[in-house]
Amino acid sequence: MAAHGVRLLPTHVLGWESGELRPGEEEFIALARALWCPAAQLMGAPPASLRDYRLARELSRQQAAERLGLSPRAYAAVELSGRWSGDEAQSAALAELLGMTLRELVRVTGVADELERRLRQCVDGRWQAQLKPLARLVPVPRATLAAVLAALQDGYQVHSYWGSSTPAEPVGAEEPPLERFWALLAERDTGGLPV
Repeated sequence: MAAHGVRLLPTHVLGWESGELRPGEEEFIALARALWCPAAQLMGAPPASLRDYRLARELSRQQAAERLGLSPRAYAAVELSGRWSGDEAQSAALAELLGMTLRELVRVTGVADELERRLRQCVDGRWQAQLKPLARLVPVPRATLAAVLAALQDGYQVHSYWGSSTPAEPVGAEEPPLERFWALLAERDTGGLPV
């Protein structure tokens, strides 16, 4: 561990092994490197927060903040609150830096409810009004997002024919808008970010 910048007494490591102590972030990263083990594997569970994703990539808060162009204080606030308010470019950079899929990005940045609400508005009304706010939540090329939203709305439109008493069943209506959105997005170019 000393070779990776962390000096500890053997009793400290014994405390980790017994479960009496937990390593700090710097110690955890050094331990993963000393064991030649990916930090994500050493965690024992899939990452569940921005902090977990950052540690899985063996980054300090300072390093993550610098790579995202944020102050360390601003990045720390994001991790502590679990809320992200970056623009499209920053959101894409965050997902790429931390190795997250678009679904993971939405989940860990606390915008899943907003995404679902806005997608329901797309289904019920005009999707064009939701394009800019949705692009901030799901950082994919605007043309891709526009095509997905148009297809989503089309799939949920109930087409009734003049003189017909029973409307046609909407395409995709059996699937919630959020799941249909992810399926449609997976079929298109997402600018290199996995869905």
